[in-house]
Amino acid sequence: MSNDLAVLDGGLPSYLKELELDSTTKALMGGSGGGGIKRISIKGGVWRMMVNGKEIAKNEDRAMNVVIVAASPKVSRTWYAKSYTEGGDVTAPDCWSADGEVPDPTATAPQSKRCLDCPQNAKGSGQGDSRACRFSQRLAVVLANDLQGDVFQLTLPAASIFGAGEPGKWPLQTYAKMIGSKGVPITAVVTEMRFDTSSATPKLTFKPIKVLNPDEHNMVIDQGKSDAAQRAITMTVSQADNVKEPQAPKLEAAKPAKAEVVEVEEVEEPVKRSAKKEEAPAEKKDLSKILNEWDDE
Repeated sequence: MSNDLAVLDGGLPSYLKELELDSTTKALMGGSGGGGIKRISIKGGVWRMMVNGKEIAKNEDRAMNVVIVAASPKVSRTWYAKSYTEGGDVTAPDCWSADGEVPDPTATAPQSKRCLDCPQNAKGSGQGDSRACRFSQRLAVVLANDLQGDVFQLTLPAASIFGAGEPGKWPLQTYAKMIGSKGVPITAVVTEMRFDTSSATPKLTFKPIKVLNPDEHNMVIDQGKSDAAQRAITMTVSQADNVKEPQAPKLEAAKPAKAEVVEVEEVEEPVKRSAKKEEAPAEKKDLSKILNEWDDE
């Protein structure tokens, strides 16, 4: 039988050897061209590399240096009708919201027309005073020592997103505001993610390590535009892991249920406030001096 692909075997132009499959090719291949995406899980306070729902490697260091190349534009929400059992089947959430405002059209058991009015969003609907519906935010990150390497999805729980924190140990939103207030894009900074060992459940804090040089930043910008990065910030964990859809009741039959039974750290829901008159921007400092000041703290 003749080799109909002989034209693609050897002798390819050098530029093709450096390219990855584009989104067009992957779409015509029947999806993402390889199923799920690579992601980093923080289950059990350990960095775990996951591919298609399977753990393929883990790192027990307390900290990891990455560059954030993209982020979902809004904080999302997820709710599970059944309690999670260690070792049990992993399923997609019964109700979830990409924008934190209304259930996603694909949700199998939407609990309310608006997340704000949802009974699963009320304090005490989960374990203790917690909410049964959980906040989370998806990031696309690359390892600081491999800027042109794999893009990983990282899904952060509420405790890693909201709160005031303290110098050098900020939750994500406060950290991003600190970086942004200096006129620096977060994609231009090597970020240290560190487990908060005082938290009963996996919780990350963030601080800047160094500023990228122009060539490195260009690499990161390209990574943020990649198909892998865009899938990382739009796919839920269950979609990334290719887990099965739940067989849950529809809204009229749904009963308020506890979320997965784990100890949780309750975090106040962010409240939108009317914008105040902007103050005159502070004079920018030299970036190297800024980072030195942060490290000294």
